[in-house]
Amino acid sequence: MSLTVYAPASMGNVGVGFDLLGAALAPIDGSLLGDRVTITAAESGVSLAQTGAWAHKLPDNPQDNIVYQCAEFFLEALGKDEGVALTLEKNLPVGSGLGSSASSVVAALYALNEHFDRPYNEQALLELMGEFEGKISGSVHYDNVAPCYLGGMQLMLNVPGTVCEAIPSFKEWYWVVAYPGISLSTAMMRKLMPDQYDKSVTIDFGRYLSAFVHASYQQNAELAISVLKDVLAEPYRAAAIPGYDNARVALADIGMLTTGISGSGPTLFSITDNLATANAAKVWLEQHYLTEAGGFAHVCHLDERGTRRVD
Repeated sequence: MSLTVYAPASMGNVGVGFDLLGAALAPIDGSLLGDRVTITAAESGVSLAQTGAWAHKLPDNPQDNIVYQCAEFFLEALGKDEGVALTLEKNLPVGSGLGSSASSVVAALYALNEHFDRPYNEQALLELMGEFEGKISGSVHYDNVAPCYLGGMQLMLNVPGTVCEAIPSFKEWYWVVAYPGISLSTAMMRKLMPDQYDKSVTIDFGRYLSAFVHASYQQNAELAISVLKDVLAEPYRAAAIPGYDNARVALADIGMLTTGISGSGPTLFSITDNLATANAAKVWLEQHYLTEAGGFAHVCHLDERGTRRVD
């Protein structure tokens, strides 16, 4: 018997919360923007088939794929010596700023946990996801993994027993996301940032993030928009994303309330509370920001459901 799991795309940082804030995405047209993993029992060992729009960007050798490695990691952690056959439907582009690797990792580990009758509870499975993500990226960052798994907007706490907590979101907001079709290395984009910051910048970072969280609980959308600013990464990354600065200006002229970089880019997000404005922004982005085959734009709400079975 097989089961299939879907894990949504996610935005790390959400502009104002570098490494500390993340949100899952759900296109309002009902389409699923994220990877799927199907799992069945096998006689022995791990096998992986790769399908989907972006499968051609994955390593040719399945053993080099993070989903295959997830299975080995999970089985070792569980102390199991059972065979599993996995199929990864790769629907998110690699290096897009939409949590592509997190989507694959979360879908795989969620599917494995379901297949073996949920040996890990929610918190333990989240920590396992973070541990594996850290193995492949060199450091643990939950700002894609947590919202991808749990849905909504998640604030990273990283205190004993609690990795993150959901914060209220603005249901009236439309998040327009646009991926231009190029890939950018997260490691490369991190290197663009300085090793140290001026004291005034770190104070602004703390002020804007705390004000955004406060505004979220107060459901004060005007305040939230006014402080949704990235002072740590965007000033150093914007120039490395072709067309980003021009898009920010154009989207503001269309009437979008604010625009930022999703994760480390090149995907951007732009927010409005008006559907007509969101659709106009989507059209502009499709005409001017999407430069390569495979680029796309979606009008989204936040995905409150997170990772789930879709079989």
